[in-house]
Amino acid sequence: MKMRLMVDQDLRGKRVLIREDLNVPLAGERVASDARIRAAVPTIRHAIDAGAALILMSHLGRPTEGEPSLDLSLQPVADRLAELIGYPVRLVSRWQQGLEVAPGEVVLLENVRFNRGEKANDERLARAYAELCDIFVMDAFGTAHRAQASTYGVSLYAPIACAGPLLAGELTALDRALSSPQSPVAAVVGGSKVSTKLLVLETLAERVDQLIVGGGIANTFLAAAGKPVGKSLCETDLIPVAQALMRKTNIPLPTDVIVAREFANTSQAQIKSVDQVLPEEMILDIGPESAAAIEKIIAQMGTIIWNGPLGVFEFDQFGQGTRRLAEAIGRSRGFSIAGGGDTLAAVEKYQVGEQISYISTGGGAFLEYVEGKRLPAVEVLINRTL
Repeated sequence: MKMRLMVDQDLRGKRVLIREDLNVPLAGERVASDARIRAAVPTIRHAIDAGAALILMSHLGRPTEGEPSLDLSLQPVADRLAELIGYPVRLVSRWQQGLEVAPGEVVLLENVRFNRGEKANDERLARAYAELCDIFVMDAFGTAHRAQASTYGVSLYAPIACAGPLLAGELTALDRALSSPQSPVAAVVGGSKVSTKLLVLETLAERVDQLIVGGGIANTFLAAAGKPVGKSLCETDLIPVAQALMRKTNIPLPTDVIVAREFANTSQAQIKSVDQVLPEEMILDIGPESAAAIEKIIAQMGTIIWNGPLGVFEFDQFGQGTRRLAEAIGRSRGFSIAGGGDTLAAVEKYQVGEQISYISTGGGAFLEYVEGKRLPAVEVLINRTL
């Protein structure tokens, strides 16, 4: 995968525009989780140290284009970023009227999704971004699957377009896990529905030795194996698909589960054999016997790909399966990569980030790459080098 890299460019005195993924959860006027901001810091520090006049841009949330809203302003992100890098970060809303940035200065453009035409990859908007810079750096892997003005269009018109260290690192780690993995390989796919991750499951079934399923997805596979799932989330119409996948690769199913009568953080958890789930019960986690079996599998793997929790880990009584999985991956000597929204939350909750080989900042982009799809914002960088 050949493309220009930011680390190979001479940035001194240049206007450098970097697209980052700083879409973080907010709690009022402060950042609730700064994981994505921290992930971008090495790229930003490199540009500052190289003497660039630095302009950053990102989206936040899903505002209506053309209707800026204070609750989705990037000001809290600018404040937290300034604390992390030790430099002032100036938030700019009216950059289209002209923008002066001095070498060593850091500017953050206001939420790109406030701009009309962002999602539609409007050419005029893309050209306006490009006119701000001498070098454009795409560093937001989490948005690389979207062909938008700030991720794709700007790469077409900027004098130089290249990949940032975070984006390049994500692609290298994913290639290592998917294209040249150390055997044996395990993938963990959790989540609520088979239908939302069907292509991921089908792709991984062709590539891995063990395909571990969790969350609501596991319920459909349990039903496919003839086990009772009570009133659990289950896609009965996809039972034939689950059965076909089980014939294709090894999918270890839970032997015991944690059930409750209601979906609530006050619900009482009960351990049950998968053969004993009652009609009025719902499965909300795997049981200790199943968790121990997964720990043994993970310990034997050379490569581990983790996307999604094994249970409703937001409620502590239904989080033990995900905790034990996270800790097992952390102990593993194999190469491990974790990615996808809820996965990052689990990594943070169980404090295993330092033990996992690579943590992807991408959600949808992570899944699409695993599915084998081309990422538009990466493809345009490759094409610019041809």
